[in-house]
Formats: sequence, structure tokens, C-alpha cells
Amino acid sequence: DDRSRSQPTRPRIVGGLATVRDTSPMPGRGRDRFVSCAAMAREEYLNHLASVPLFSGCTTKELRDIAKATVELTLDQGKEFVTQGDVGREAFIIVEGTAQVTRSGQTIGQLGPGDCVGELALLDHGPRTATVTATTPLTVLVLGPREFSGLLDEVPTLTHKILAALAARVRELDTRAYG
Repeated sequence: DDRSRSQPTRPRIVGGLATVRDTSPMPGRGRDRFVSCAAMAREEYLNHLASVPLFSGCTTKELRDIAKATVELTLDQGKEFVTQGDVGREAFIIVEGTAQVTRSGQTIGQLGPGDCVGELALLDHGPRTATVTATTPLTVLVLGPREFSGLLDEVPTLTHKILAALAARVRELDTRAYG
């Protein structure tokens, strides 16, 4: 079948390299190409980051900076990962899944992909203002204080989006308090 001849075969992993057999009839093709698995994974991960609403306007360089500064963590449904009153040592950016926000036992909001949690504690070194619990299996990016500060300096797109999200929260609270 002509379609299968023009398509590379599925990669075969050997010693950290993926062998892709390209059987295209084009000149100079039809031989194995070696692609680093790490490079394939990095590219896939950058595409994954770009799909997060908070990072949607970021350049490839900015996405690489974010990838270097963060650690991806998977949390089980029901896992409380921010506790009201605790000292905040990290911020979380939700990549996949949803979480419930409670304050003094009252549900005050729901969070989803692109939402940032814990940035207030990193900005003002104050205690956590709410408890956040995963309501589905959750994938988050974790940022420590030094990494968070560095990203704010190095990735202006992210800084602007976080500022806009904080402004929206202030407006919402103002409307609730004063009508």
C-alpha cells in the first residue's frame, strides 16, 4: 500500500535512541533516522505545556524556561495539597483535572487547567488562605519560591497572566463584599 510506504514506521527504542525507519520513495530517504527519546519527550512536553491556558501565549523559549523550573506531579482524587493556615512553600499550576477550594470548611470555588494555586503565599510569604483538594485525578506543575520568582522575571507572558488572574480575584471579592 502506497500510504504505508510514505509513512515512517513506529519508533523502536534502543539505548536511549528511537530508530525510525523511513520508507519514503523520496531521494535520500528510506533509511533509519535516529532521534533522541529525550528530544521527542521534550517536544511533546512543550506541546503539553502550551495547551495549558496559563501558558497559551508563551514562546517556545518561555515554555522551555517553565519546563526547566517546574516539576510535574500527579495527585489522587481526594488529595488535599494546600491547607489553609499552613506556610506556603510552593505554587501549583493545574495542568489536568479539577480541584475544590474551601475556606473555613465552606466551598468557595472550583479550579481547573491553567489555574494557579499558592502564588499568594509565594508573593507575600503569608499563610495559605484556603484549602485545595483534588476532585479528580490531578496533574500539577510545582514551583518553589526561587523558581517562581525567576519565572516571573524571565517569562513576561506568565507574569501578565498571573497578574490578570489576581486582579480578577480582587474584583470578584470586591463585588461580593460591596455589591
